[in-house]
Amino acid sequence: MTEGRTFEGLGLSESLLAAVEALGWERPTPIQWQAIPAALDGSDVVGIAQTGTGKTGGFMIPALERARSGVGLQVLVLCPTRELAQQVADDTRTLATGTRIRCAAVYGGVGYGRQIEALEHHWEVIIATPGRFLDHIGRGRVDLSCVRSLVLDEADRMLDMGFRPDIEKIFKSLPAKRQTMLFSATMPSGVHDLALRVTRKARWIEAARSGTTASGITEVVYSVKPDKKPELLVHLLRRESWDHVLVFSRTKVGADVLVGRLGREGVKSDVLHSDRQMRDRTRALDGFASRRVHVLVATDIAQRGLDVQGISHVVNYDVPLDPEDYVHRVGRTARAGASGHAVTFVTAGDLAALRTLEHHLGRSLRRERVEGFDYSGTLPGDDGSERKHARSVRGVGSKSPNNLSPEELGKLLRHG
Repeated sequence: MTEGRTFEGLGLSESLLAAVEALGWERPTPIQWQAIPAALDGSDVVGIAQTGTGKTGGFMIPALERARSGVGLQVLVLCPTRELAQQVADDTRTLATGTRIRCAAVYGGVGYGRQIEALEHHWEVIIATPGRFLDHIGRGRVDLSCVRSLVLDEADRMLDMGFRPDIEKIFKSLPAKRQTMLFSATMPSGVHDLALRVTRKARWIEAARSGTTASGITEVVYSVKPDKKPELLVHLLRRESWDHVLVFSRTKVGADVLVGRLGREGVKSDVLHSDRQMRDRTRALDGFASRRVHVLVATDIAQRGLDVQGISHVVNYDVPLDPEDYVHRVGRTARAGASGHAVTFVTAGDLAALRTLEHHLGRSLRRERVEGFDYSGTLPGDDGSERKHARSVRGVGSKSPNNLSPEELGKLLRHG
């Protein structure tokens, strides 16, 4: 059903409708269309949707509709990374235009001054990383008595990063009577258990199957010799005229080395990883967003929360070891209904990881070779026997290996 799928049809206030228009959001995404009415009713919500499909609007629009200025901290959003916290805060400030609701981002790596001001003056909306927020709680700077809405954004990533103890401590400080919203692109068992425990009679909304990639993404795999990967990237950048490219490296050292190589080739590039100072990370993101930087090389710090418009290509310079990381990486392109490209470099040593990835996706990825760069081996899917193998793997279903029956697992291992 498409008729009536407008933000006006959700019954939002005039100020929020004007803010949504200012953000350029023309129609609610599926997760927004389903989550906003549920959250406006005060229900707990568990939302599962692909990255880049508007989860921020799905929880922040109803939270702002229910918030009142001058009451104190009412909306607390917990995020796994500084970059995601800042992005959510930026969107929230735009959504709150025309109201007296104040919003602040609270995260580590920067000074305490502005954060203390926001907390001690009881700003209405706080978007925070768990560690820094818990630090403020411990110093007696936070009044949580008026919190009406708690949001866990990218909950799976927070658990992956070891934030569960901090989250548990924050839970204990919050009012028992509150609305809880949990949003994630994937729903592993740890997140599922957490959702069941911290929500009450939640509305479970699955706008897309957990772990799937967004439509609009063209995916391709290039076979390459390990020592030829930098040359292949430069070749593709020049031959295909890629101009807004996010490249994922498995290691910080590898990211630094690659940026040095790109610089020597005359490619405007910068690097983003956790060893860089916050000001340098901010400069790199700003340069990439403004297109002064054509190529941003990053570790997985950027696979969540990096919301830069118009990324044309995401390059997996190293095959991600966790298939879920692939989903989040490629979700940086084709955002909000746009189109984009996901490119993965595969060496002979990556074949097992590629098979695992395709089993997780339930489909094969298209293969490409560039003369002079490929390792002249056989990628799964290049010949009939390998395609048959791929079909047999998909035949056991879209379950992860941990969820297979003994018979199915044995079949997978025998053919793998």
